[in-house]
Amino acid sequence: MVKRSKRMVMTVLLSLLLLLGSVFPVSASTWNLKGDTNVHDPAYIVEKGTGTHWVFSTGSGLQVLYSTDGTTYNRSLPIFTAKPAWWSSYVPNQSGLDVWAPDIFYYNGTYYLYYAISTFGSKVSAIGLVTTTSISGGKWTDQGMVISSNDSSSYNAIDPNLTQDEKGNLWLTFGSWSNGIYITAIDKSTMKPSGNAYRIATKSGGIEAPNIVYNPNTGYYYLFVSIGKCCSGLDSTYQVAVGRSKSILGPYVDKNGTDMKNGGASVIDSGNSAWAGPGGQDIEGISIIARHAYSAAENGAPKLLISDLYWDSSGWPYYH
Repeated sequence: MVKRSKRMVMTVLLSLLLLLGSVFPVSASTWNLKGDTNVHDPAYIVEKGTGTHWVFSTGSGLQVLYSTDGTTYNRSLPIFTAKPAWWSSYVPNQSGLDVWAPDIFYYNGTYYLYYAISTFGSKVSAIGLVTTTSISGGKWTDQGMVISSNDSSSYNAIDPNLTQDEKGNLWLTFGSWSNGIYITAIDKSTMKPSGNAYRIATKSGGIEAPNIVYNPNTGYYYLFVSIGKCCSGLDSTYQVAVGRSKSILGPYVDKNGTDMKNGGASVIDSGNSAWAGPGGQDIEGISIIARHAYSAAENGAPKLLISDLYWDSSGWPYYH
């Protein structure tokens, strides 16, 4: 009788676990993704109302993936099928419809999709913006140029990330490599900069893909970045790193207390034998991190990885 009861309990528990596995698209930490997961610099969001999971990424026309369950992804049509007229004015040498490192943000009933256009090894760049009230509807409105740079600029206008501080103010972080990461206040009516840009991080050897997240449980702002070299397949040295600050404007310091303006950055993901060069990360809320990494099993193809994001007892993020 006791043995039978134990078997019944185990059967119920197993059934419950299987049910939970069918409802929630995650494993213990890293999600088991299927379908078309070829991406670079992913931006992840779950659409209000429909519950559809969307991933926007670097590529021709700005690439789009979607999933109804969070695990099996399909490729949708790109955002752009032709160049907006203003692109050529700011980045005349841009190749075709090549679009970089988008960021998606939902605010007051509208989805704001920021992106960058540029060329490798140049600061002749621009961040643009398109908007929609329904991602599933597929109709986007070009809002033009947000911020631009040239070879004499102090920053490089790529890798945008929009964030909201604890008081509800909006900020755009952006930037890359030798001149580092910058932040600027955003006007809520135009969703474009309303003042100067301030440098908050630099690092020799490469730093880009900024994401700022406020964690109300710790009272810190966290600046996630990718350090090292991207875009070289299995030879990529990208790593996901982080620092934190009590103010959105910094200073951001790593676990050793080194200011990120002086090269500080605590690595939380340096890849492994299966996945090289993780980076181009996007943080959803405070509990999900999406990024790309190069698959050893597929000869260095850039693939989408999504994981649960955790916080240790000292208030630092981690995942596995």
